[in-house]
Amino acid sequence: MPVNPDASVLVMQFSKWPEAGRVKTRLMPALGAEGAMAAHVRLSLAVLDNLVASGYTVQFLWDRALENAPTGAAPVLERLDVHGVAQAVQEGDILGERMSQALDAGLRGFGKAMIVGSDCPSVDADYVRTAVAALDEVDVVLGPSEDGGYVLIGARRVLPGMLADVAWGTEKALSQTCDRLTQAGLSFRLLPQRWDVDEPEDWHRFTGQSSG
Repeated sequence: MPVNPDASVLVMQFSKWPEAGRVKTRLMPALGAEGAMAAHVRLSLAVLDNLVASGYTVQFLWDRALENAPTGAAPVLERLDVHGVAQAVQEGDILGERMSQALDAGLRGFGKAMIVGSDCPSVDADYVRTAVAALDEVDVVLGPSEDGGYVLIGARRVLPGMLADVAWGTEKALSQTCDRLTQAGLSFRLLPQRWDVDEPEDWHRFTGQSSG
């Protein structure tokens, strides 16, 4: 058994570069493009702090490679530096490919790997630890979200096709993923349901404000 079991876990945060008009577009009618970008930054920081608090190795994966980081990314880059979190770029054309490739790459250096999106502030350190513990008994762990997707996916095994043909961003994403995992012969467990921030009411929930 390793001296430090936590060293065998990699937690990856998926995020888009903060650019007005490209992030949290469903918040734009309520907050405007700049406000939605600021919300994205605030959420990204909250998720990052939660993941770092778990005590595991954290890696931050941007949605694409850029020669120069947008100015809006400065708070995130500063926090990454403070925490000593390494950065990388997601690979693949669609979300399923990006997650499969990230998990596969993570498992080359760690016994367990997981991904959390930057719009999932309900994923706290204890939730991450629960997911890690579940991977002692199953191949894949999923954290369901209230909208039919999921806030976390973790794995100790990755097989081709395990995230193929999933309708990402829909209420079918979780159920279809479970079907794919079953078809691939992978065991999995669902964690307690959590929520993410997509709509204005979700943002009000995060900030503690009333949407009424």
